[in-house]
Amino acid sequence: MPLFQKETTSIYYEIRGKGFPLPLLPPGGMRASIDFWQRTAFNAPQVFPEEFRVIAIDERNSGRSSGPIPAGDPWEAYCADHIGLLNHLGIEKCLVLGCCIGVSHTLRLLQAAPNRVAAAVLEQPIGIDEANRQTWPNSWREWAEEIVMRQPEINRVELDDFGRRMWTGEFVLSVSREAVAACKSPLMLLPGIDRMHPPAISQEIARLVPHAEVVEPWKEPATLIPSTIATIRKFLHKHARN
Repeated sequence: MPLFQKETTSIYYEIRGKGFPLPLLPPGGMRASIDFWQRTAFNAPQVFPEEFRVIAIDERNSGRSSGPIPAGDPWEAYCADHIGLLNHLGIEKCLVLGCCIGVSHTLRLLQAAPNRVAAAVLEQPIGIDEANRQTWPNSWREWAEEIVMRQPEINRVELDDFGRRMWTGEFVLSVSREAVAACKSPLMLLPGIDRMHPPAISQEIARLVPHAEVVEPWKEPATLIPSTIATIRKFLHKHARN
């Protein structure tokens, strides 16, 4: 089982295909993992290996990955996992495709290491808006219960504090509007269309990053999906360079 180990953190990953590296930052909220791609509009780990070196991961404390509950900024801890895995695999520059919470992780990676990301695809971003403000900030609680079941020795006070810190905020949670507006990397945006992936958040990203390529509609009706995948492929190939 391929694992990236750093101190007491173990990140499970799978590599498929050859070519320019394409890490996939998965959907699934706090349970973000490779398996969650099966629930999305298209299964990215299966779609892109014919042309790219696809790196799919289970996020920390999800799927087959594990690690401590970090103090400080939770989003920074996840970002350190992502950069650590790139270093472990010897990847200096890559493309990135993030879905759902993976978009927030992608935006944090773009802020922390912009020179390492040739371009990024943002598929249905999460975010906090007026419609979900009462539900999304508590979305970590079921995940926390699952962690306690698996690791009864864990400090529940620290775990709850971690969840609150991760989901207390606004916009895309991981970075500020100013950080998104400062992004110079090529971006493709597949807007969200539901409460968990608010249209207003995608619209604001598009406004803040006017050079982003916005694809809409892209998943409904489902007959659009093949065309959407072809558009993504074209974008990734265009920017697959060091």
